[in-house]
Amino acid sequence: MTIVDLDGRVVGGQLAPTSELALHLEIYRRFAPGSIVHAHPPVATALACVLDELPCIHPDMLELGGALRVAPYRQFGSQGFAQVTAEALQDRQAALMSNHGTVVIGETPEQAVDRTRLLEWAAGLYWRGALIGTPRVLSEDQQQELRATISRIGYGHIHPLDG
Repeated sequence: MTIVDLDGRVVGGQLAPTSELALHLEIYRRFAPGSIVHAHPPVATALACVLDELPCIHPDMLELGGALRVAPYRQFGSQGFAQVTAEALQDRQAALMSNHGTVVIGETPEQAVDRTRLLEWAAGLYWRGALIGTPRVLSEDQQQELRATISRIGYGHIHPLDG
């Protein structure tokens, strides 16, 4: 593992920083999350190749912020890639990157990994639904009602993570 400061200087570890250093630094600077997971999960990445947004089709997606934006394509490792991805992440806990993968933030590494798994589950749910027909999208009003219910009863951290 390599540790860098917010200026990108290596302060620990023996490996060179990732080619995605600009992406990680941009997200840490803008949102100050405890952790970031950048991955290339197959279903979410496939959807990032065809969608402009992953609609909110299930209440558990509220954990990620609702509908998830797909950042426009930019060359990975570039400052442009970092910028458009951070913009897509605004007010969300996750974003997809066109023709590339996903990025998810959390307060802890465990939360960021859990949310990455949730994103891949939601992508699979959307994919399966789209094979049958057009998935029904939760409206803004429905999402607000769900947020109020989750806040009132404390539900919202239980979600299916497999198949």
